[in-house]
Amino acid sequence: MWKQVTEDFWKENRESKVGQVEDTVRGIVDMVAEKGDAALIELAKKFDHVDLDTVVVSREEIEEAYEKVSPELVEELENAAYNIQRFHEMQMPPGMWLREVEPGVTLGVKSTPLEKVGCYIPGGRASYPSTVLMTVIPARVAGVDEVVVCTPAPVNPLTLVAADIAGADEIYKSGGAQAVAAMALGTESIEPVQKIVGPGNVFVTGAKMMLRNKVEIDFPAGPSEAGILADSSAVPEFLAADLLAQAEHDPSSASILVTDDPDLPDRTWKVMEAMIAKAPRREIIEKALENSGYIVAEDMDLAIEVMNGIAPEHLSIQVRDPLDALGKVRNAGSIFVGPYTPIAAGDYASGTNHVLPTAGHAMTCSGLNVAHFMKTSTVQYLSREGLASLAATIETLSTAEGLHAHCESVRVRKPTGE
Repeated sequence: MWKQVTEDFWKENRESKVGQVEDTVRGIVDMVAEKGDAALIELAKKFDHVDLDTVVVSREEIEEAYEKVSPELVEELENAAYNIQRFHEMQMPPGMWLREVEPGVTLGVKSTPLEKVGCYIPGGRASYPSTVLMTVIPARVAGVDEVVVCTPAPVNPLTLVAADIAGADEIYKSGGAQAVAAMALGTESIEPVQKIVGPGNVFVTGAKMMLRNKVEIDFPAGPSEAGILADSSAVPEFLAADLLAQAEHDPSSASILVTDDPDLPDRTWKVMEAMIAKAPRREIIEKALENSGYIVAEDMDLAIEVMNGIAPEHLSIQVRDPLDALGKVRNAGSIFVGPYTPIAAGDYASGTNHVLPTAGHAMTCSGLNVAHFMKTSTVQYLSREGLASLAATIETLSTAEGLHAHCESVRVRKPTGE
C-alpha cells in the first residue's frame, strides 16, 4: 500500500478526470437550464436519496439546527470564524489609492467587491462547516453584497449553524453539478451569481469549468492532497499523522512524502500501519493510500525541486531549517512550517484558508483569499499640463498604429495655437 513512486506517477494520478464526466455534467447542466428548481429536486432524489419540497433553507430550519448543535461546538465555530476573519482582514487592499507620478498625471487603483457570489460546500461522506467559514467569511470581509451557499441535502445542522455564523444570506439544499449550474444559470429560487467558489468532486469541478463562460470561478479545487518535505530530523509520528489526516478525506485524496533520508519512509510506514488499524475511516484511508507514496531524493535541494514540480495543495515542511526550505518553495497552495504546524491547523483554526488549488494548479493559482471576491479598476486623472506631457507619445504611437482618431482625441484637447 505504501510505495515508492515517481514524480510522473503523482502527476498522472492527480491529473484532472473532468473530461471523463463531461457528458454526464453537460446533461445535468442542460436539465437545470430547462427545468430549474424541478431539476434540483429530481436530482436530489436521484443522487442524494432525499425528497424535497423546496431547495430553500428556511429561518426555522436554521433555528432548529442551533438546538441540535452543542453550545461547545457553536463556541468553537465562532472562535474559528474570528480567526479566519482576522487573517482575511489583513489581506484587504485599500479601497482606492491615487498617486501623482509627475505633474498633472495621477494614477491609481480602485478595488470594488463583487455584488453576488455563490459558495459550494461539499456534503455526502462528511459535513464541512469549516469550508462554510472559509468561503463565506472572506466574501463578507471583501464587502460582497450577497453571499449564498449551496450544499447537498440533507444538510447537516452544523453546516447550517456555520453558514449563519459566517453571515450567509441564503442557503440552498442542492449539491453536485446541479448546484453549480443553478448558481451559474439561475432557477426559480436561486438567482445567478457572479462567481462560484469552493471545493468539490470531479462533477462539481467539471461543472465549474464548463460554465466559465457564464460565471467566474475561483480555480479547480478537487480531492484533497498533501505533500510533506522531511529530512532525518522529522518525527515519524508527526509525518504519519499528517499523511493519514489528508487520506481520510476521500478515497480520491492523496499524500506524498519527499525526503533525502532513505530510511524515513519505512520508519514512517511502521507508525502509519498502527494508526490505520485504529482509524474510524480506515476503508477510505486505505483507498486513498493507493494514490499515495514517497520519493527519496539525493539531497534536500533536489527534494524541494521535486516538490515544486508536484505543486501540492498542502505542503508541510518538517526539516532542520524549515525557513531556509520555505524560501526555496515556489509552488504550493498553503504551507505549514515546522514540526508543530499540523495541516489540520490550517483546515480549521489558524485563520488561513483551506480552499486551495489541487492537481498541480498551485503552479499558477493562489488559494482562496479576499482578492478572489474583488475586482480592480485602474484610474488615471490628467490635468491639462499632464496631458501635454504625454501628448507627443500618444500622438506618435497612435499614428504609427494607423489609429488616427486616437491621435485626434489628444489634439482636440490642446489649446488653440499649440
